[in-house]
Amino acid sequence: MSDKMTIGQKVLGMVSTNCYFLLNKETKEMIIVDPADDAVAIDGIVHKMEGKPVAILLTHGHFDHIMAAEALRKEYNIKIYIHEEEKQVLESPSINLSSSWSAAYVLEADEWVKDGQELRLAGFKIQVIHTPGHTQGSACFYFPEEGVLVSGDTLFAESVGRTDFPTASPSAMKRSLQKLLSTLPENVTVLPGHSETTTIEHEKRYNPFA
Repeated sequence: MSDKMTIGQKVLGMVSTNCYFLLNKETKEMIIVDPADDAVAIDGIVHKMEGKPVAILLTHGHFDHIMAAEALRKEYNIKIYIHEEEKQVLESPSINLSSSWSAAYVLEADEWVKDGQELRLAGFKIQVIHTPGHTQGSACFYFPEEGVLVSGDTLFAESVGRTDFPTASPSAMKRSLQKLLSTLPENVTVLPGHSETTTIEHEKRYNPFA
C-alpha cells in the first residue's frame, strides 16, 4: 500500500456492513464507500479523519450498503457512483431488499460506471471491475497504485457473497471470483463489504470457492 492513502473503516447497520473512508493524506480529499445506514456516524468519522468527501462509491445496490448515501450526497454536495447494470437493484425496494429488512428505499445514482472504466477521484486512479454474481451490477473498485481492492459482497475473507438474492447468479459469481484472483497481484489488500480484510494471495490459497 502506498503512503498516499489512509483507510478508515466503520462497521454499521443490522448486518454489520463495512463502510470505508479512503483518504488522500496529501490533499485530505476522501472517498466514502458503501455508506450503510448511519449518516451521523459516518459524518463523525469524516470529521475525525479531517477528510473532505469528494465522491461516494457503491459496490452494489443492496439496502445495507446504500441507505445513508442520499443524506451524504446532500450534505457534501458529491456524486454517487455505481455500475450501470445495478440501476434495477437501486430503484426497486424488493430487489434491493430494503422492503424486506426495513423501510422501502430507492436511490438514483449520479454516475453509472462501466467495466474497465478508469476513474480519477481524490487524486487516486481507480479501475472499475464488473463482478456480477451477488447482484447483476456488483462491481469492485481497484486502486492499482495503492494496491487496494474494494470488493463489496463479491469477495470475502475465505468466502464469497450470497447468490440466492434477486439478480444473483452462482455461475456469474464463480467467473467473477476467478477473474479477480487470476488478474490481480497477490499483494493486493482486499477490503470486503463484511468481515475482515484479506489479500488476493490469501484468497488464492484458502478460498474454498476459488
